[in-house]
Amino acid sequence: MGENMKRFFVTMMGLVALLVLLVAWNIGSGSVSVTAAQMCEVLFRKTTEGTFYHIVWDIRMPRMLAALFLGGALAVSGFLLQTFFQNPIAGPYVLGISSGAKMVVAVVMIVCLGKGIQMSSFAMVLAAFFGSLLAMGFVLLLSMRVHKMSLLVVCGIMIGYICSAITDFLVTFASDSNIVNLHNWSMGSFSGTDWTDVLLFTVIICITVVAVFLLAKPIGAYQMGEAYARNMGVNIRLLRVLLILLSSLLSGCVTAFAGPISFVGIAVPHLIKQAMKTAKPLYLIPGCFLGGAVVTLFCDGIARSLFAPTEISISSVTAVFLVPVVIVMMVKRQDAR
Repeated sequence: MGENMKRFFVTMMGLVALLVLLVAWNIGSGSVSVTAAQMCEVLFRKTTEGTFYHIVWDIRMPRMLAALFLGGALAVSGFLLQTFFQNPIAGPYVLGISSGAKMVVAVVMIVCLGKGIQMSSFAMVLAAFFGSLLAMGFVLLLSMRVHKMSLLVVCGIMIGYICSAITDFLVTFASDSNIVNLHNWSMGSFSGTDWTDVLLFTVIICITVVAVFLLAKPIGAYQMGEAYARNMGVNIRLLRVLLILLSSLLSGCVTAFAGPISFVGIAVPHLIKQAMKTAKPLYLIPGCFLGGAVVTLFCDGIARSLFAPTEISISSVTAVFLVPVVIVMMVKRQDAR
């Protein structure tokens, strides 16, 4: 067994172990504590009624699965964007893609509710996907004129601010209670997730991540340079389109169900790359998914339980833990030049 394979298995086993512990913590902790015995009794269906059953199955399990799948999707989306722009500080939140998705969802929701139409979860995903593509389109247009990645990131942040300002303006003057609740969603939260949502985003994310994994070999060739990829028979234009579509779908899905979540898409691929000591997509794609799930579950657990019953924005927690990682990464990158 090669060194890369050993590191891959050790890292994955470590992530799985952390994931199991975090799942137990997220189910058991909160304003109402659930003991290990009560958790086992509820999870193995020895009881199907009572307060603990409804807390675990109707509130905490859907939320835990949302943090797990959406966090993993966000990390994979970040990896795809970093591959596309060939820069480690690219990510859906920094480039304004999440903010674009948030803006379009807000606009569509206001229009639909104004006409008495209740938006379905699938409609929110479509709106968020369109918003992600819209923001991505602006970033790509700017990338044709701005060749320095640092300036492109600044432009992406400005796009994000514009989209957030438009969203805040719409929410401020909204009168419908459902639209007013959009403010909490726009700050980033997994609360309110139900089993219908879980089924929808699980199907979308699983299909998309499998599609990304099947592209591991062309992505690996693309990382070696366009000339090398062409010599290996990779259709560069098609691969770029697929990278944009898949990353936009993943980040849009996250935004539709949880709002914008900061820095997971930037920091997690870097951490996984450091842990595995390789840049091979075959290893990094499953690693990023598990790593994103672990980090998001940990941050959501803190956001939910630190000041329980008051809940803080998950983006505030991810910023506290992941911004130092991004800063260190940027400093190391600068020193390496």
